[in-house]
Amino acid sequence: MQTLYSWEVLDPVVFESRGIITGEFVAIGVRDFRAAAAYVNRIPYGRTSNRDDLVTVLREARGTCSTKHALLNVLAQEQGIQTALVIGIYRMNGRNTPGIAPVLERYGLDSLPEAHCFLRYREKRVDVTQAETNPSEPISEFLYEEDISPGQIGDYKTSLHRHFLRQWMRETGATTRYSLDELWQIREVCIAALGVI
Repeated sequence: MQTLYSWEVLDPVVFESRGIITGEFVAIGVRDFRAAAAYVNRIPYGRTSNRDDLVTVLREARGTCSTKHALLNVLAQEQGIQTALVIGIYRMNGRNTPGIAPVLERYGLDSLPEAHCFLRYREKRVDVTQAETNPSEPISEFLYEEDISPGQIGDYKTSLHRHFLRQWMRETGATTRYSLDELWQIREVCIAALGVI
C-alpha cells in the first residue's frame, strides 16, 4: 500500500530566510513549515484564478492539490527544506474520492485515471489536501509517479494526465464508448461534484 500521510508528519522548521512565499505566510502569522502546511490544509479545495501565481492560494483562500503542494514546495525551497513535488496517477473512484460515485455511475464507469499532486518529504508521501476527517478510502496505489517542478502543474500535468487517460481507454475498451475529449469532460463533471470549479 502506498500510504499518503497528512501534514502532521512535516517538521515544524521555523522560517529563517525570506522569500516571496515565506513573506506571505509570515504576513498572516504563520512562522514554521508544519504550521504552513496545516494552514494550507484548512483552505477550501478549489481552483484559483491563476494557477501560475501560487500566492493566489493564500489571497483567494482556495487551492487544488496542484497549487497547494506547489506553494508548499516553493516555500520549502525558500527555507532550504528538502521536498519534492510529485504527480501521481491513480484510479479515481467513489471510494477514494467521495462525491463522484453518482457521476461515474451516470456514465457507466467504475473509475477514471486521475492526476494527483503531493509532496515527498523524508521518503513519505504527504498530502495536505486530505480532509482531517476523511470518510473515504485512502488512495492505495499510484499507477505512475514523477517528480515535477512547480512550473509543471499546468500544461505539463494536463498533457501527462491525458496521455494516461488515452492509454486507459485502449486498455479498457472505453474507446468504443467515449472519445478522449468526452472522457475529459466526464472527469470535469467529477471535479465539479467535489466543489472544485
